[in-house]
Amino acid sequence: MPRHVIKATDLGATAVLRLGALTLVADPFGDVRPDSRGLGLYLGDTRVLSTLSVLVDGRRPTLLEPDLGGQERGVVQMTNPELRDDPTQRANSPTLATQSLGIRRDRSLAHDGLHERLSIANYTLAHQELTVDLLLDVDGADIFEIRGYAQSDHGELLPIEVTESGPVFTYVGRDGLALRTGVHLDPPPDAIDQAPGGSDASVRASWRVVIEPGEAVNLGWQVTSSWAEVPGAAETPLPLERLEARRSPEGVEASIPTRFESDDELVNLIFARGLADIRLLETGGPNPDESFTAAGVPWFATLFGRDALITSMFMLPVLPDMARSTLEVLAKRQATVRDDWRDAEPGKILHELRTGEIARIGALPFTPYYGTADATPLFLMLLAETHAWTGDDALVDRLWPNVLAALEWLRGPAMTRGFVRYESRSARGLRNQGWKDSYDSVRDRKGGVAEPPIALIEVQCYTIAAFRLMALHATRRGQHDLAAELETAANDLAARLEDAFWLPDLQRYAMALDGDDRPADALASNVGHGLWTGTLDVGRAAAVARDLAGPRMSSGWGLRTLAQGQPGYNPLGYHLGTVWPHDTAIAVAGLKRYGFAAEAAELATGLLDAARHLPLFRFPELFCGFPRAETGVPVTYPVACAPQAWAAATPFMLFRSLLGLEADAPRRELRIIRPTLPHPLRKLVIAGLRVGDAEVDLLFQSWRGTTGAEVLRRRGDLSIMVRL
Repeated sequence: MPRHVIKATDLGATAVLRLGALTLVADPFGDVRPDSRGLGLYLGDTRVLSTLSVLVDGRRPTLLEPDLGGQERGVVQMTNPELRDDPTQRANSPTLATQSLGIRRDRSLAHDGLHERLSIANYTLAHQELTVDLLLDVDGADIFEIRGYAQSDHGELLPIEVTESGPVFTYVGRDGLALRTGVHLDPPPDAIDQAPGGSDASVRASWRVVIEPGEAVNLGWQVTSSWAEVPGAAETPLPLERLEARRSPEGVEASIPTRFESDDELVNLIFARGLADIRLLETGGPNPDESFTAAGVPWFATLFGRDALITSMFMLPVLPDMARSTLEVLAKRQATVRDDWRDAEPGKILHELRTGEIARIGALPFTPYYGTADATPLFLMLLAETHAWTGDDALVDRLWPNVLAALEWLRGPAMTRGFVRYESRSARGLRNQGWKDSYDSVRDRKGGVAEPPIALIEVQCYTIAAFRLMALHATRRGQHDLAAELETAANDLAARLEDAFWLPDLQRYAMALDGDDRPADALASNVGHGLWTGTLDVGRAAAVARDLAGPRMSSGWGLRTLAQGQPGYNPLGYHLGTVWPHDTAIAVAGLKRYGFAAEAAELATGLLDAARHLPLFRFPELFCGFPRAETGVPVTYPVACAPQAWAAATPFMLFRSLLGLEADAPRRELRIIRPTLPHPLRKLVIAGLRVGDAEVDLLFQSWRGTTGAEVLRRRGDLSIMVRL
């Protein structure tokens, strides 16, 4: 369990449908079959259907038009494969010719599960007799096990019940929760076989159909899943708040987004795909009055603190309600006690919340888990930035106790020997607790892996920024002593960072300090986050910009996580040389902030060019770091999440940064600082940009190397200042 071997073969694009906590990940044919992509129908963190495959006369149909995912509905267009063995006998053969049948799969997710209708139309001049097989299986697998987290013990798959309407699968977990998945077949099949030969599936439902010329036959099935407690089992609370398949009425679906429209149709498609993916990942819960943006499908379709915060930051000018929801959800789950198993301490913002069996039985600490060093300062940064764009004083008032708790953690338990450091106390915790959270991501110039407790440069920069931003809010609230303390703490930390992290011999910053204060001095993208916060020394920024824009860091498609040509570099390594779109967007923002507009535009152009070659013009979680000159197209990372939240938000952050948009809603001001359009754009309109209760339409046009800004429409009291 899972019953099938997970293989890194037969990879390709996936189709994703999602409604609340119900997620379908299928191949372009609409089929589900276990492989390393994590195909399946999921309810929360549990795979409730592991095989769903259609055969026509024993063969897979020929794909005409795949459905690579949308919201909760999708259509796949297919036809029959060539069924002749001898093409010279076509005139006399009674068998089907290629493209003589139209086969259409209509799929949708609803509150009661997955609905699918298979329509087969006969475009020949003779009636056709066909056998249609539907292969089904359920493994009840936890997402962690599908990802490769091996388990020595499993729950029990009960004997399959075959009813008049279809099979019912039951998996009883080790915590006494029973997952029941029923498949209602309409019309009833002519036969249902268990453990059919020549198939990995547990059940094969078969229909024998006759289709007259010009007519069609329709077959349908509905898949429903639910949880129940087994009588006599130990009492275990059902995680219904996360397993209810629904969308929140608030959040993204209730917002009218700001619109970005350029003179490049492919860039417009990139914007449209990003917004569609954000909508797809918007999730109701964990409680009935809440919503959040899930991190990514299939591996991270749940609440992640860091991911939700950065995504909300990227989307703030477009969807400010997303930031409000994110802050409220995370504030309600801020740690209040120390719990070493969950790496929790009072004031920390959570890292990850899971509801699958492995977490429920206590084999992993993600219920929730707090092993993140950066979510807490990012929480403070997002609150300040949300206030800057919305002027929402009530939000700051409600969350001020959470602010004080977060500051107490950052200035207290988090601060070890002068820096915010991390080291897991949990037996199952994360070794690395920054955004590059793989075990081997923090390296020195010789390729050595840093040992904790580790101080990451970006975490120090986030913390400095958070202290300064909260000092401003403390002043607004009349808490002048706290404001002075925070300013002093920020300045002291900034001075220590410059002294300890700057490497004079290499003329760059270390990505981290290890447990013995030795620099992890590999050239990496982490420093781009420091530029984003504006907390690094201005005099050293030019050296940073040269590194980030240089060929060792820039692949031509975006920024590598680790520079090419040094020990440990791997263009296929998760954080060791791949390109993460959100990481590039943050570096672009940092370069632009420090005045390196040309370098920022070049990185952004490369990333936008990559999206032109990617399926659906969609930024995935990451792709490989091979040089553009060698590959011609970006090389996909085979098991990257797609859609993924901060990747989907990347185009909005790129243009917000390049155009220099800065809001100050309390003062009713919008600043446009040295706007720059990336090549080859010449024109961009931002319609419906909101600052506080005001709204504005802006036109940006590039001419002879200069980008100008023009106000097309303004509603409400808003001053607009442009600095070219």
